Amino acid sequence: MTKRSSFLRSAALAAVLGISAVGSIVATTAPANAAQEVNIVDGYALQGFDPVAYFTVGAPTPGNSEFKAEHGGATYRFASAENRDLFNANPEKYAPQYGGFCAFGAAMGRKFGADPQAWRIVDDKLYLNLNKEIQTRWVADIPGFIRGADHNWDIIESIEDAKLADEKMAPKGLTIGAQ
Repeated sequence: MTKRSSFLRSAALAAVLGISAVGSIVATTAPANAAQEVNIVDGYALQGFDPVAYFTVGAPTPGNSEFKAEHGGATYRFASAENRDLFNANPEKYAPQYGGFCAFGAAMGRKFGADPQAWRIVDDKLYLNLNKEIQTRWVADIPGFIRGADHNWDIIESIEDAKLADEKMAPKGLTIGAQ
């Protein structure tokens, strides 16, 4: 990593962390040394919100503990049995991208938590962001940030965020920001 790219990465991450310091959502259910591939908060993916409802209702909808399904090592909750059945029939269609971690964060080579209220469906895929302020930055170049996050996710998916935050331990080949 060149000094310039190291500086740019540090500056970009500092900006993200500075903006999101208040009210950030941190996934904390995995052991400190385990990598989370799905953003799980309080035992549920999407903090218990129904992933299907983003597509069918067009809004974040709390799930009901009566209607649950497992996918990718995570438990999802649903507002109805019908939504649970739709999810079980095609979980890849409804599960959030990047394991439900922040799409902007993934583009930055990090795994930040996500706010179920900061969401967008793009090309029939669900994307979440850390908060609405970060989402505003992500919306400025959605295709570029998705390209960057898609590239990075293949590298960072199975690495814990603490290693991603440490420049000496961070994997090689990450892109930073929109591509």
